[in-house]
Amino acid sequence: MKYRKLGNTDIDVSVICLGTMTFGEQNTQQEGFDQMDYAFDKGINFFDTAELYAVMPRKETYGKTEEIIGNWFTKNKNREKVILASKIASKAENDLAWIRKGGSTLGFDKINMNEAIESSLRRLKTDYIDLYQLHWPERNVPKFGKLDFDYDPHDNDWTQIEEVLENLNSLVKSGKVRYVGLSNETPWGTMKFLQVAKEKNLPRMMSIQNAYSLVNRVFDVANSEVSIKEKCGLLAYSPLAGGRLSGKYIKSKPNNARYTLWPRRFNRHNTVRGEEAIIKYVNLANKHNISPSTFANAFVNDRPFVTSNIIGATTMDQLKEDIKSIDITLSKEILEEIENIHLSDPNPCV
Repeated sequence: MKYRKLGNTDIDVSVICLGTMTFGEQNTQQEGFDQMDYAFDKGINFFDTAELYAVMPRKETYGKTEEIIGNWFTKNKNREKVILASKIASKAENDLAWIRKGGSTLGFDKINMNEAIESSLRRLKTDYIDLYQLHWPERNVPKFGKLDFDYDPHDNDWTQIEEVLENLNSLVKSGKVRYVGLSNETPWGTMKFLQVAKEKNLPRMMSIQNAYSLVNRVFDVANSEVSIKEKCGLLAYSPLAGGRLSGKYIKSKPNNARYTLWPRRFNRHNTVRGEEAIIKYVNLANKHNISPSTFANAFVNDRPFVTSNIIGATTMDQLKEDIKSIDITLSKEILEEIENIHLSDPNPCV
C-alpha cells in the first residue's frame, strides 16, 4: 500500500480508502466485516462513512453503516489503527425527515452539529472521529450531477462559514474530532473556509471529498489548483462512476447493483454520452490487459491532487480488483490515449 499526508497534518492515510456506504443495504454486516478485514490486511488504514449511510438513503437503514463499522471496531479492538472519516448531512431537497428534523432544518449550526456528532460516535462505538466532513454545502451550489451555478440572490439562509468553523472548533477542543474536511464543495467555498480559518485561528479544512473519475474530471478545472497549492487534497469518490466504469452494465443488469436496484436515482452517471465514453475506456483497459475497474482506479490514484481514492464494492472480487490498482502505474502512452478520449467529449458524467 502507498500512503500520503492528510492535508498539512502528520497523518499518513492509505492512497486507497475504503468506502462503506453499501454496508447495511447492499451488504450485510458480515459482508462489511469481510471487506474491512481484507482491506485492513492489505494496508488500508483509511475508512470513510457518513451519518446518512447506508445508500440508498431511507429511514429503515439510516445510520446502519456507522453501526456496522462500530461493531467491527468492538470485535477487533483496533480503533486506534484506523483513520476514520465521517460526515454530517446538510439541507436536502429530498427531505431526509428521519435525520434529526430533516429537510431545510438540517445544517451546520451548533444544535445540529452537536446532535450529529454524538449520534455518530454512539453508532461508531468510539469517542473520536479523525476526519469530520461537511457532506455538502448548506448554500445553493451545483452538486450531485449539476454543473452550472444557479445564482439565487435570496440564498442567504445558511450557517455562515465563521460560525461553522467555530462549531467545529468546539468539537476539536472537546476531543471528539481531530481534523475537519469538506465534501461536494466549490473552489470559492474551499478558499473561503481556508481564509476564515487562517484569519480567525480556527480549524483548517484538510481535504475535500468530491466526485472524480475518467468520465467526471470537473475537479481538474479549478479545484485541483486549490488542492495542490493549499494542501487540501482530494478524497475522490465514485472513481468508477457508480460502478459503470467496471463495464458490468454494458448490455446487462447485474444483480444487487445500484443501477439495477435504483435506476432513476443515479442519473449523473447514466447518460448516453457517458455510456459511449465508458465503452471506450473499457476497451482501452482490455487492450492493455488491465481489468477495467483496476484501470479506472489506477488513473485516479496517481492524479497529483489526490490524497486518497475512495473505493466501494459489493463483492469481494470487486474489492480485490479495486485494491489491485495501487500496484498499477499507467504508462505515458496509456495516459495519452486516455486524454484523447477525454478531449473528444469532456466530462460526460458530472
